[in-house]
Amino acid sequence: MKKGLWYAIIAYIAWGLLPVYWRSFESLLAGEILAHRVIWSFVFMALLLFVGRGKMAQLRNMFTNRKTLLVVAASSILISSNWLIFIWAVNNGHVIETSIGYYITPLFNVMLAVLFLREKPTRSQWLAVALAGAGVLVATIDYGRFPWVSLSLAASFGVYSLVKKKVSYEASIGLAGETAIVFPIAVAYVVYLHFTHHEAAWSLPTASFVMLLLSGAATALPLLWFAKAAARLPLSMLGFIQYIGPSITLLLSVFVFKEKFSPVLLISFSLIWAALIVYALASMRMARTTAAAASAAEAG
Repeated sequence: MKKGLWYAIIAYIAWGLLPVYWRSFESLLAGEILAHRVIWSFVFMALLLFVGRGKMAQLRNMFTNRKTLLVVAASSILISSNWLIFIWAVNNGHVIETSIGYYITPLFNVMLAVLFLREKPTRSQWLAVALAGAGVLVATIDYGRFPWVSLSLAASFGVYSLVKKKVSYEASIGLAGETAIVFPIAVAYVVYLHFTHHEAAWSLPTASFVMLLLSGAATALPLLWFAKAAARLPLSMLGFIQYIGPSITLLLSVFVFKEKFSPVLLISFSLIWAALIVYALASMRMARTTAAAASAAEAG
């Protein structure tokens, strides 16, 4: 679990910083950025699998199992949708709304964990959920309109987290499968943009184009870390660690992108961080109890 915790923390820090990365391509259409993100993610993963022993064979086996293929296809659609919404929002001045979206996601994760994975949060953990929910409600009211970006991001990534729990393949194999499924669509879209004279990526300055090529690594590495964390941590715990990402994004939206941040939002995020403290203390108490019980069982 400790190793999974570190994977989750590193992944969410990387995701929190991604708005700065995608904003450097704001001259491109969101769909074009997504297409290149998928293409170069697939290339990056293919290279990783090529140098790994037996991993290409595992990828082929994934595509021969109909049930597994359907699960991977579902996760591929979910994460691609999440990417598209996020890229569009960042490059159209909705960075705070993306932050709210990823604050909402843990609430979805707890709900999904209870409904589908039969996890049983303690009273303290339910209190944390209630505090976080109140914070999100205050933020939504202050935002002043239906937060479709926030809700779409939360729903797509929350269900993606659940689906990842259903796949037993190694993280690199699963991500390679996800990108492989949408790779033909991404290539077709880039070709379409070229023939309709709407393609802009190839006219980017050299440094920016190199950064676009590296979007595969920027995308794949956090997802690999996340997948490794998801395999080691309860979904509800994984969801609350996710607050690291939107907190970084929130700071970027205010201090880098100069979006409006009202005093009401400060109250909202204070409630959310109070929820984090309550949840962390509850989790530490549970860990100590479990460790004590295990020691007693061994001694007996």
